Amino acid sequence: MTSRLIAISFDAHQPERLAHFWSGVLGGLEEAGDSRTGVALRSGNAAGYHLGFRPTRTPKTGQNRLHFDLTSTSPEDQRDTVARALDLGALHVDIGQGPDATHVVLADPEGNEFCVLEPGNRFLAGCGSLGALACDGSQAVGYFWSEALGWPLVWDQDEETAIQSPDGGTKITWGGPPLMPDPGKDLHLDLAPHGDQETEAGRLVSLGAKRLDRAADGAVLLADPDGNTFRLLTGQ
Repeated sequence: MTSRLIAISFDAHQPERLAHFWSGVLGGLEEAGDSRTGVALRSGNAAGYHLGFRPTRTPKTGQNRLHFDLTSTSPEDQRDTVARALDLGALHVDIGQGPDATHVVLADPEGNEFCVLEPGNRFLAGCGSLGALACDGSQAVGYFWSEALGWPLVWDQDEETAIQSPDGGTKITWGGPPLMPDPGKDLHLDLAPHGDQETEAGRLVSLGAKRLDRAADGAVLLADPDGNTFRLLTGQ
C-alpha cells in the first residue's frame, strides 16, 4: 500500500494572489476548493494532483529546495511563457545559471524560483508543461519517495534520481549532494493514504521519514530523510 500525491503546495503569504499567478502562467487550471491545503488549483496533469497554496507567515531566507521546470514546444513558446510570467509579476533572478544558459530562471511574486526550459528537452518529453518538480536532494531521498508513492525510478545515475507516476506526467527529480540549507518558505508534498492514516504514517516512518506533529486539520506532519516537511492528510 502506498500514498497518493494529492498536491504540490506552495507556502504562500498571499495564497489567492499566488494561485492567480500560477493559473495565468500555466493556463487551463480550475479552482479545486481547498483540498485541505488552502487555495488549490487542479493541474490537469496525468498524475492527478493539485497545486496548493497554503497560508504561512514564514519568511523566505534562501533559494528554494524545490522548484518547477516548465517545458516549451518551440522558441516562440518559451518566449511567450516568459513574457506571460513577467506580465503577471514574475522577475528574472540569477541563481548562477550564467549568461550562456538556454533556460530562463524566474521567480514568482513571492520569490519562488522556477525555470522555463528551452524546447527539445528529451528527458522531459511527454511530461506536459509542468515538466518536472526539480528538488535539491540526496539519492536516498529519491529512493524514499519512490517507495512512498509507488512511482518507479526513471533515472538513477551519479547520485541523481528521478521518479514518475506510472500514469505519466510531471517527473520529480533530485540533483544529489550537497544539500542546500532549508529556506523556510518553500514547496511541499501533500499525500493522501490509500487506507488508514496511522497505518500509512507508520509505513512512511519505516521507510525513513520522521514524524513531527499533527496539524489542526488532522494531517500528520512528517519529514523525509533529507528533512523536508510533508503532510499526510486524512483519507480521501
